[in-house]
Amino acid sequence: MKYLLLLTGLFFTTLAVAQTADSTNTATDSTTLQNVTVNAFETKTKWKDAPSSISFINKKDLQRFDVNTMVAELNAAPGVRMEERSPGSYRLSVRGSLLRSPFGVRDIKIYLDGVPFTDATGNTYFNLIDPNQLQSVEIIKGPSGSLYGANTGGVVLLNSLNDIGINKNKFDVSLNGGSFGMFSEAAGWQTQQKGFSSSLQQSHMQSDGYRQQSATRKDVLKWNGKVDLSASETLRFVAFYTDLYYQTPGGLNLAQLTTNPKAARPTAGSIPGAVTQHSSVRNKTPFGGVSLTSKFGSGFTNTTSFVIDHTAFTNPFITNYEERSEWNYNARTNFGYEYKKNDFILHASAGGEVGYNVATINDYGNRAGVKDTVQFKDLTHLTQYFLFAQVNINAGKHWVLQAGASNNTTHYWYNRLTDVVNKYPQTRTAGPLVTPRFSVLYQVTKSVSVYASAAEGFSTPTLAEVRPSDGNYYPFLQPEYGWNYEAGIKGTIIKDAVEFNASAYYLKLKQAIVSRTDSTGAQYFVNSGGAIEKGIEFWFKAHIIHNTAHFISALDVWNSLSYQPYRFDTYISGTSNYSGHKLTGVPQTINVTGIDITGAKTWYISTSINYTSSLPVDDANTAFAKAYHLLQIKLGKNFNMHSCKLNTYVGVDNVLNEVYSLGNDINAVGKRYFNPAPARNFFIGGRLSFN
Repeated sequence: MKYLLLLTGLFFTTLAVAQTADSTNTATDSTTLQNVTVNAFETKTKWKDAPSSISFINKKDLQRFDVNTMVAELNAAPGVRMEERSPGSYRLSVRGSLLRSPFGVRDIKIYLDGVPFTDATGNTYFNLIDPNQLQSVEIIKGPSGSLYGANTGGVVLLNSLNDIGINKNKFDVSLNGGSFGMFSEAAGWQTQQKGFSSSLQQSHMQSDGYRQQSATRKDVLKWNGKVDLSASETLRFVAFYTDLYYQTPGGLNLAQLTTNPKAARPTAGSIPGAVTQHSSVRNKTPFGGVSLTSKFGSGFTNTTSFVIDHTAFTNPFITNYEERSEWNYNARTNFGYEYKKNDFILHASAGGEVGYNVATINDYGNRAGVKDTVQFKDLTHLTQYFLFAQVNINAGKHWVLQAGASNNTTHYWYNRLTDVVNKYPQTRTAGPLVTPRFSVLYQVTKSVSVYASAAEGFSTPTLAEVRPSDGNYYPFLQPEYGWNYEAGIKGTIIKDAVEFNASAYYLKLKQAIVSRTDSTGAQYFVNSGGAIEKGIEFWFKAHIIHNTAHFISALDVWNSLSYQPYRFDTYISGTSNYSGHKLTGVPQTINVTGIDITGAKTWYISTSINYTSSLPVDDANTAFAKAYHLLQIKLGKNFNMHSCKLNTYVGVDNVLNEVYSLGNDINAVGKRYFNPAPARNFFIGGRLSFN
């Protein structure tokens, strides 16, 4: 509370003082997607000319509401759903479901500044990233094996290096506070000289949380940049250290949610509650990656990257106390060739990626937050590798053709050190499997394109699925796979005043991996048989006003629609037949509408409302999380004061004070499906930049 009062005073004091400052510059970012170059599939082409469905989120979008989280911004992208079970605990899906993700991010490949961020097991600790340190996010939807290996969900490309111009330095500091004891600060220094760019950033965030047992704390130190070694060689690097701690309050049943949504999971019979067991997660991870891009010959290039990181993971849970030490090593190389003649452009890529993970997983009893007797001690090795090749052809002024494939293999090695009876270690291999991808784009006009694609997806079980939180080993869990077909239209109309992207897709997923829950609440996974994931996505942004001479210098209206009537195809579990049921955890409709206004060149207001329909939380479709409308508003003002810029803002989240769950524990025992999101809450802050 004291931080909130301090920042409130700072905000209004700054408003009073800064009224005399020079405020002639506009606060809007008028760059449209028409002019944005995307990196998807290594083509570096304009957004409208990429033969696939891509959502691009720039820095302004990332800062639209609460700067400490990307939940609202990612959920504004069609086909994307991000959940937050408790502060710091995220789940992410792209055109899929969260059947495989009781926690964490799976079935999506993520790259940070061009190097692999997803580890060899298929898991990504997305919560290690500070959104303030990102410049843009690029989301490629659907299977992308032709360049990114095994996945059925999609690919996320995170970019954190900002181009600030030659011979410049930039310093910035920020403070942010809000309801439930939320406080954050950040500082950064960016420098760019001829042939050298560097960004050093630090941040701290803490919160008491809306619910019992939901406090969080996060510290991040990050450094990244690039060096031009010569006219033909560029070295890029990224390194960070994150110390993350968050409490996990656990799920509530409907009666508990209605009575007291702030409560943590209570004691149930002989099973203690979340508060008693000090249920929480601690993650300490140093991460380092480096990549070298070389140009040689006529049109030939190579980019090779190496990554190493270590995760020290501690998780006191309701029924156990887990300690995990994970070493991850990734390497990737990509050879490129480009040939141009008149209106014909050929871009070919070929290479490979390999990841190796070695993990020590020790489970103990949990005695009120203190580890007790040993339950299990496991040692695992997992190697995942794939070879890829892709050809992109611009044929004439209208056609873009793209074809590629990858060959994917995963090796598992598992040893239960505390089992002297059964035979260990156990090994298995998933693959090799070739996953092709084909796409075509036709430019109807200079600003409108239509495209179609067909791609096979293949996703192996992650380590957290073959060795889940129930402590057992599931060697017969099979990869899920299937073909995805898609067609769409995108571009700009009315002199680039309206940007849009509409697409329809169909994915028939076989051997779909779904989560189950045992009597203690621990998860394990089974193959369901299959699912049909088909849908329609539509996004548009209308630049109604963009004229710095007007009092309202910018007015943008945008809308994002996802229609996902997903169903189980064939799914029989014991005596229960769930075939044809709605896919668990997937809302049929998500519609997000927003308005962004900039006035008098300096003040701005952003508002959006997210409608998410009800969704089934069990495979039998007997229980549903209710639909909700999430309204958010942010008001800010920018000031230019000689050599520095100040951005101050206030905002309100969940203006309508909805009681809703933003992270559901599907198929939960005791019907404890719901993790209530915060009620109406406020935030306030400011950012000061020096050039």
